[in-house]
Amino acid sequence: MKFKLKNDKFRKSRGGYSRLLEISCSSCNTKLFKYQKDGPGIIKRLYVDRIYLEVSGSTIKCENCKRLVGKLTVYEKENRPAYAIQSGAIKKKIVKL
Repeated sequence: MKFKLKNDKFRKSRGGYSRLLEISCSSCNTKLFKYQKDGPGIIKRLYVDRIYLEVSGSTIKCENCKRLVGKLTVYEKENRPAYAIQSGAIKKKIVKL
């Protein structure tokens, strides 16, 4: 499946640097979804508009081991819905486009 990175004001405000990550559960290594990470740094939250999969509900849980990955919140600084990540709940791997 071919992915096209989103190019909007949020990407530009972080220097225009983006990459596609494959997010998986750190407990059982189950692949959860792909995510566009804008800018440098660690992943503290997963913005809903950057997740490449239909995610609904107030939480993200691993389908295999049922571990809680994140809870839905609104990032006040940008007024954007995002999932706050539980510490140590995910692994990431950079995906080539």
